[in-house]
Amino acid sequence: MKAENEKLAEEISNIHRASFGTYGSPRVHAELRHRGRRVNRKRVERLMAANGLQGVFRRRFRGTTDSRHDLPIHPNRLDREFTVPRVDTAWASDITYVATQEGWLYLAVVMDLASRRVIGWSMADHMRAELVIDALTMACGHRQPAPGSLHHSDRGSQYASDAFQRALRARGLACSMSRRGNCHDNAVVESFFGTLKTELVHRHHWTSRRSARSAIHDYIEIHYNRRRLHSHLGYLSPAEFEARLMAATAA
Repeated sequence: MKAENEKLAEEISNIHRASFGTYGSPRVHAELRHRGRRVNRKRVERLMAANGLQGVFRRRFRGTTDSRHDLPIHPNRLDREFTVPRVDTAWASDITYVATQEGWLYLAVVMDLASRRVIGWSMADHMRAELVIDALTMACGHRQPAPGSLHHSDRGSQYASDAFQRALRARGLACSMSRRGNCHDNAVVESFFGTLKTELVHRHHWTSRRSARSAIHDYIEIHYNRRRLHSHLGYLSPAEFEARLMAATAA
């Protein structure tokens, strides 16, 4: 039993290390099950505790929405229907910020609500409308949403701007906006930002925007989209869940 525990503890340590030290026992246990290991979750918890391994814990963070403007506002067409059966039918977007020694780096993302995959993102040293337009452009470069598919965001000036609204119309996307001061209307992207801050941003001090950009790019594209096990998706990564969803839809 001792030798078996030592072997399991080593495998747990490797999984924890591969997650950049972010996984707690639920995700470690899920990864072991994906590998065909049938072990009790309590046992995983005990071995992690004995080896000083734990997940990271989320802090509160503030949003960036500035809805104090006179631009046209669109209704909340999404209405918190965050469980979407097909990809490219409902997207959600938002902006957050990251501190570097050079100053703030702003990040805009577009997420497919069906798979929770981040399909578009943009980073800049400003929060002008170009930031969110570039994220939308990237998403549309990778995907082909049907005409009338939803794009949901808060009612910030970037999303309400004429330039961004023109970009939505040009791609045949319907606009949906959260109610004033209601972060729960865009909870899925808010949750992603919380995860990003907890697992990456709050654990690093970047000297430049360039180094922060590189780390965030790798986190989104390599770790979050392709490797990180998502509790809402039955402990599959967004990429794997999306592949299974699209295969089931095709069948």
